[in-house]
Amino acid sequence: MTKIEKNINLDFYNKIAELLKNARNKVVQTVNTTMVYTYFEIGKTIVEEEQKGKERADYGKQLLKELSIKLRKEFGKGFSVTNLQQMRQFYLTYSKRQTLSDQFKKNAIVFRKLENPDFKLSWSHYLILMRIDNIEERRFYEIEAIENNWSLRELQRQFDSALYERLVLSRDKKAVKKLSEKGQIIENATDSLKDPYVLEFIGLPENKKYSESELEQKIIDKLEHFLLELGKGFTFVGRQVRFTFDEEHFRVDLVFYNRVLQSFVLIDLKIGKLTHQDLGQMQMYVNYYDRFVKLDTENKTIGIILCKDKKDTLVEITLPENNKQIFASRYLTVLPSKEELKKLIENKDEK
Repeated sequence: MTKIEKNINLDFYNKIAELLKNARNKVVQTVNTTMVYTYFEIGKTIVEEEQKGKERADYGKQLLKELSIKLRKEFGKGFSVTNLQQMRQFYLTYSKRQTLSDQFKKNAIVFRKLENPDFKLSWSHYLILMRIDNIEERRFYEIEAIENNWSLRELQRQFDSALYERLVLSRDKKAVKKLSEKGQIIENATDSLKDPYVLEFIGLPENKKYSESELEQKIIDKLEHFLLELGKGFTFVGRQVRFTFDEEHFRVDLVFYNRVLQSFVLIDLKIGKLTHQDLGQMQMYVNYYDRFVKLDTENKTIGIILCKDKKDTLVEITLPENNKQIFASRYLTVLPSKEELKKLIENKDEK
C-alpha cells in the first residue's frame, strides 16, 4: 500500500466507491430496460407489417426469414427467426391488456398505461412469463418477481412449484382476484401459509429414509431457499431453540420471525403422519411464546407443523374452532409436475 493510499479516509473512499457501483448498476438497468422496450416495439412493428400482407398465407414466415437475414448481417447475433418470433409474441402477449376491466387497469402495477408498458424485468424474465397463458397467473408472477427482486432462477422455481395454484386453492374468488392485481398480500397468518410446502432444494429423494434431525439439517444447509419457500417477511431466529419450565427442557425445531405479521413463527418437523399429540405439543410451544417471549406490541405466535402426511379432520377436531395460530401443512421433497401438484392439492381433503 502506498503512502497516498494510507492517507485516504476509508469512509470517504467507500462513499466514492458506492457512487460508482450504483452508477454501474443503473447503466445495466437502463440498457436492459431499453432492450426490452425495443423488443416490444420490434414485435409491434412486425405485427403491423404482417397485417398489411395478410392476404398471403405465408407472408409472415417469409417476412421473418428475410428480416432475420438482413438484421444479422448488420447487427450480428440475436436476431434469428426464433428470436424475432419471441419479440412478436411479446408484443401480442402484452398488448392484450387492452381487453382487461377498468378495475384491473386501475390496480395495474407493471403498466402505467396500456399504450406505454412499464417493463421492470429482464428480457429473460419475460420469456418465462409470456409462456403463461392465464393472464391473472402471469400478472401474479410479474408482480411478485418485481416486488421481491426474483432472479431468473427464483422465478422459474416458483412457477415450477406452482406457487400461484397453491395460493389460489386456499382462497375465495375475491382473494384470488387480489393475487393478480396486487400479488401476495400478507394480512394474517393464513395469508402466508402453503399446503404443501415444496422442499425439493434440500436434495432428499422421496423414497429415502431419513430422520427429523437430518431433514432439519438439510433445511438449515439451504436456509436461503427455505426462506424463499416460506414467503414474504421471514427472518431466521434459530434452530432447536430451548425453553424451560417446571424443570423440564423443550426445544422448537425452527424459530422464525415474520416482520410483516410482527409475530414469531415456530416450525416443528414431523417425518411421519401427524398425530393429535403433535398438535398438542405445538399448542404448548405457542402458549409459552405468547406468555413469556413475545412483546406486548407483537402479535400472537404462529405454529406450523410440517409433516409428510396429515388428515385435515384430525386437525380440525383437535384444535379450537376459532383457531388462527396453529396450522399443519404437508411437505414434498421432490418437485412434481404442475398437474400432479394441482391434483394433490385439490384432493387434500380426501386424505
